[in-house]
Amino acid sequence: MARKERYLVGLDVGTSKVAALVGEMVGEQNLDVVGLGVAESRGIRRGVVVNLEAAVESIKKAIEEAELMAGVEIDSVYLGLSGPHVKGFNSRGVVAVAGKNREISREDVRRAIDAAKAVALPSGREILHVLPRTSSWTNRTASATQSA
Repeated sequence: MARKERYLVGLDVGTSKVAALVGEMVGEQNLDVVGLGVAESRGIRRGVVVNLEAAVESIKKAIEEAELMAGVEIDSVYLGLSGPHVKGFNSRGVVAVAGKNREISREDVRRAIDAAKAVALPSGREILHVLPRTSSWTNRTASATQSA
């Protein structure tokens, strides 16, 4: 079996189909597609799982096809999933910068991200992912994704 570190797997779970794609790293910045698995999507309506067992079976089928074609065992994926239950929003994190030259350190950035994540969310929602970004005023802001 090949070394797993050389492979990246994308999984797209949609309303009509589930697709798994296996890419093999070639050099520093290239990726060759070595496996593809597609299954009819069952148990998912408009991005929401309505039948867990059926959704799991669709995902398993797509993953198994991709594993067979690529000749590798898949144990982790980058997941693509959308729907009305996933929402992105901008939040601003502001922190004081101390230090001799007022240089922004990694710790300052971490504190700004933590401050940006300190928002009130509706019941049943949680922050899944944060994308730090820099604005023209050198303020650190972050985009977050939340899910029900």
